[in-house]
Amino acid sequence: MKLFRIILFFAPAMFAPANVFACAACFGGNIDSPMADGMNWAILTLGAVITTVLGAFLTFLIYAIRKSEALAAAAEQKNSLKP
Repeated sequence: MKLFRIILFFAPAMFAPANVFACAACFGGNIDSPMADGMNWAILTLGAVITTVLGAFLTFLIYAIRKSEALAAAAEQKNSLKP
């Protein structure tokens, strides 16, 4: 029964025309058109934004970990100095 559902789900994709799956470069469209250039710039911009956001998040995590370790070391040192 589960196999039948999987086959039923993917059946439209199996019988779809080949040009449904093609991008402008693969289908033989004009890759020098302004629309293709715009799409390339959109992909590059999206990649740059994602990289910047993930980099900022990673930087914050590294900062928080180092600050936590420094505070733990200071507390340990303070506790070791008490008589």
